[in-house]
Amino acid sequence: MTVRVEPDGHAIAVAEGESLIEAAWRQGYTWPTTCYAQARCTACRVEILSGAEHAGPMGDEETDALTLLGPRAGQLRLACRLRVTGDMIVIKHGVRAPPPAEEEP
Repeated sequence: MTVRVEPDGHAIAVAEGESLIEAAWRQGYTWPTTCYAQARCTACRVEILSGAEHAGPMGDEETDALTLLGPRAGQLRLACRLRVTGDMIVIKHGVRAPPPAEEEP
């Protein structure tokens, strides 16, 4: 499954059972967060632009954290809890691609 992260168009391959942020970290991306996947800070939140039908159900931790954001929370998911079952497009500012691999001499 691939999640495209806009506005920069990063394509992140997500393995079955893996959260979006885990997939990003595995591939070397830097993802904005302050609690590092504890579902507390909401800094990792994404807005799903398409493919919402491929989002796994929200657990209590995610629901509780997003409730703090108010009415707009219905459009958002936490990347540290978001598990996907198919391709999706999300928006998240501040995601940085891994540095290019250095070539060996």
